[in-house]
Amino acid sequence: MGTIVEKISAIEAEMARTQKNKATAGHLGLLKARLAKLRRELITPKGGGGGTGEGFDVAKTGDARIGFVGFPSVGKSTLLSNLAGVYSEVAAYEFTTLTTVPGCIKYKGAKIQLLDLPGIIEGAKDGKGRGRQVIAVARTCGLIFIVLDVLKPLQHKQLIEHELEGFGLRLNKQPPNITFRKKEKGGINLNIMVPQSELDLDTVKTILSEYKIHNADITLKYDATSDDLIDIVEGNRVYMPCIYLLNKIDQISIEELDVIYKIPHCVPISAHHKWNFDDLLEKMWTYLKLVRIYTKPKGQLPDYNSPIVLHSDHTSVEDFCNKLHKSIAKEFKYALIWGSSVKHQPQKVGKDHLLADEDVVQIVKKV
Repeated sequence: MGTIVEKISAIEAEMARTQKNKATAGHLGLLKARLAKLRRELITPKGGGGGTGEGFDVAKTGDARIGFVGFPSVGKSTLLSNLAGVYSEVAAYEFTTLTTVPGCIKYKGAKIQLLDLPGIIEGAKDGKGRGRQVIAVARTCGLIFIVLDVLKPLQHKQLIEHELEGFGLRLNKQPPNITFRKKEKGGINLNIMVPQSELDLDTVKTILSEYKIHNADITLKYDATSDDLIDIVEGNRVYMPCIYLLNKIDQISIEELDVIYKIPHCVPISAHHKWNFDDLLEKMWTYLKLVRIYTKPKGQLPDYNSPIVLHSDHTSVEDFCNKLHKSIAKEFKYALIWGSSVKHQPQKVGKDHLLADEDVVQIVKKV
């Protein structure tokens, strides 16, 4: 363990020493690639299955999962118990929560699982504290709440983001628009569609040679950095929405609150007094991008109490059938749909039709 961490700190020190200019770009790219490889080895040590993680992983329930990430004692457990009515041990000293505490809320008919993760400390990505397991669970969530103390927010926000980035989590970002394809032979073929400020053929070759890739097609469709290229080559990056919760707003003035409200992806709350929870839930719903579909048995009224919840990337009728039961898609003949995704009410559609939020679906099976 010590050796990998030592290697990482040595490389980070060398990167800090190196000046940034065109002549050193290749060398810096090489160092970044080495760093990414070492980080990956830290997360998944070579050889042998990892330990069970002492009951860290929680069974997935509901339609979406949200992880609470934050330093110790910023009010994650108070927030969870006030949102979900789950009793996670709350006390006024650091490191009260030691494993993952699950809770569940129902919002707009969707069941959403909330996970109170233990506090992350600085250096978690290098294996300090319980950081590795915490972030491994965080990777499986659909949305991350970063809980910050409003009295000391900014340096904490940067530290947590740095820890999560080191684990291959990319917050509120889109995957880089780079096409990367390995091939058997033919060397490295680089297509540049937009003038590049950082990457050129030599830098790309240096980075790829560190991964022992010597034959590949790469297309850069925007001004990319070497970090973006490394993300694509590593291929284990998770792109995920994230909301910053500024807790303990009962301790600041109204003028400060107005300033805080202008920060993007931010919701000021008070977990203790339950202030501004409705705003938080509304924002959570927008970021999770869930779509509710109501079922309608033949000759009956639609069931508006328990919708089927799909993610907005997978909203075809086929996805809907598979969510109900695997056998339905085999016997599927056509579906009747009422709602905003069709022109006529009802309309007959096939299994490729994309559904919109709050559509009503009736499925007709083959006889």
